[in-house]
Amino acid sequence: MPIITGQDRAGVRRTLDVGGHSYAYYSIPAAEEAGLGAFSRLPASLKVVLENLLRFEDGGFSVSLDDIRAFGEWAANGGRAEREINYRPARVLMQDFTGVPAVVDLAAMRDGIIGLGGDPQKINPLNPVDLVIDHSVMIDEFGNPRAFQVNVDREYERNIERYQFLKWGQTAFRNFRVVPPGTGICHQVNLEYLAQCVWTDTDQTGAQVAYPDTLVGTDSHTTMVNGMAVLGWGVGGIEAEAAMLGQPVSMPIPEVVGFRLTGRLREGTTATDLVLKVVQMLRQHGVVGKFVEFYGEGLDHLPLADRATIGNMAPEYGATCGFFPSIRRLCAICARPAGTRRASPWSKPMPRPRACGGGRITNRSIPPRCISTWAMWCPRSPARSGRRTIPRSIRRPVPSPPWWRTIARAPRRRRFRSPANPTV
Repeated sequence: MPIITGQDRAGVRRTLDVGGHSYAYYSIPAAEEAGLGAFSRLPASLKVVLENLLRFEDGGFSVSLDDIRAFGEWAANGGRAEREINYRPARVLMQDFTGVPAVVDLAAMRDGIIGLGGDPQKINPLNPVDLVIDHSVMIDEFGNPRAFQVNVDREYERNIERYQFLKWGQTAFRNFRVVPPGTGICHQVNLEYLAQCVWTDTDQTGAQVAYPDTLVGTDSHTTMVNGMAVLGWGVGGIEAEAAMLGQPVSMPIPEVVGFRLTGRLREGTTATDLVLKVVQMLRQHGVVGKFVEFYGEGLDHLPLADRATIGNMAPEYGATCGFFPSIRRLCAICARPAGTRRASPWSKPMPRPRACGGGRITNRSIPPRCISTWAMWCPRSPARSGRRTIPRSIRRPVPSPPWWRTIARAPRRRRFRSPANPTV
């Protein structure tokens, strides 16, 4: 299904020749030359949103030139612009719990069209939708080689009706794919198989258009893919269905908090050590409802797995997303699976973005820690101990939780005991 681009009244559409193919794209430098504003110092995450508006500018019906000029005002006003914009993600990611109602709604629309005498084949998602079945697993067996297959077989037995319905939906609707059970969690599948960094599609004129990969998902940890320079975040089921049907997501131009990473991690320091420190600093700063963008030379020494871990924790530090811009190392990773992903054209080093506030970490300043199991699922109060302090901390008694100390201080009630032989 072709992508419907805008009117391009500012004349920012350009052509890029790559690998013997010609692609149209919407140029932000061309928008600067057209006098729409100064965009060179915008954070990379906002440049992705700006390109989205340039691509769908339609004379004010949903996106106007004033919306684009507001990004120039954002930079001039210190990273703030009181303007609502209409943003159209390239695709939608769902898991089975929230995806089944969406498919039911599409099926109901087809029934309604049949009742009105129309063609039900016209009811399809306008944007690509990927539904990953990963929320129905129940562990019945573990600790043996056949546990995985046994659990998958029983999962099919318990959910056979839902899975048959989703299988029908994949064959009945265009732009709709279902990832079967047992493949993995939706965020990992999205990162390893679905994300493309740069999408190519045919527009209404028949030309090939290249544009950044963006998405919204029905899970709060959709932000994991931000580590791969793909802008995405979690939304509710209604917003996801609207995006699936081609409707824009209404949102204010977000504030962006910059976070600079420098140096390398020490030997023995894990991604968990870095993530917990980042979460602690961003919670103290306050990033609720904002974009967090990581930059600095430390990104060159941070593997994709660590970047994805930090992006995955965006709901824990309260941000809409934790975005990592594209770098040459990431482009090489994206180009490995032949024919499935294309390297990003934004492979040049970016200037330091203009963001509001933020933090800074030198990776080498984070010491290796011994982190308790409690810290792994509750970053609010991580029990982090340095390796040198582990012997002393083990000898100390484990402190009682606050609620237990409150109960211990409460006065004891005396029990009344009746005499065995009461006197009259």
